[in-house]
Amino acid sequence: MILVLQRVSRACVRVDGETVGSIGAGLVALVAVESSDGEAQAAWCARKVSQVRVFSDGEGKMNRSVLDVGGAVLAVSQFTLVGDLRKGTRPSFSRAADPQTAKRLFECFVNGLRQEGVKVQTGRFQAMMEVDLVNDGPVTLVLKRSATSLEGGGDHGDS
Repeated sequence: MILVLQRVSRACVRVDGETVGSIGAGLVALVAVESSDGEAQAAWCARKVSQVRVFSDGEGKMNRSVLDVGGAVLAVSQFTLVGDLRKGTRPSFSRAADPQTAKRLFECFVNGLRQEGVKVQTGRFQAMMEVDLVNDGPVTLVLKRSATSLEGGGDHGDS
């Protein structure tokens, strides 16, 4: 799985002009599922996102999680994150999971966040969406967890 995490002061996602998800302070998680991913990657990513310390403490240090600050996550499926531009100028999406698998694992990720106690809003899977956000900081991180990095244990292989 590949995630782009953005700390936001507010964010919303619209489909056909209708707001389908909206949060105040928290994280926007743009989520891509690769063909090699499974439930283990989705569960790991959910735990990591719920615990990542990117919110300021009383001393201004990034030392608090979305749970610590009472924030929420706006999770948006975005398969284009797996786009490969190493050859030519048109992205290849050959590493993307098929839509059924991607939807199932995206929902597994969202359910994992909820099990961790995180308030979650989502976009609409496979819809053309408009994401409107105010990046706070700005703070933007890329998180990647592949099947091979889980096999080795520890935190090796993630970014």
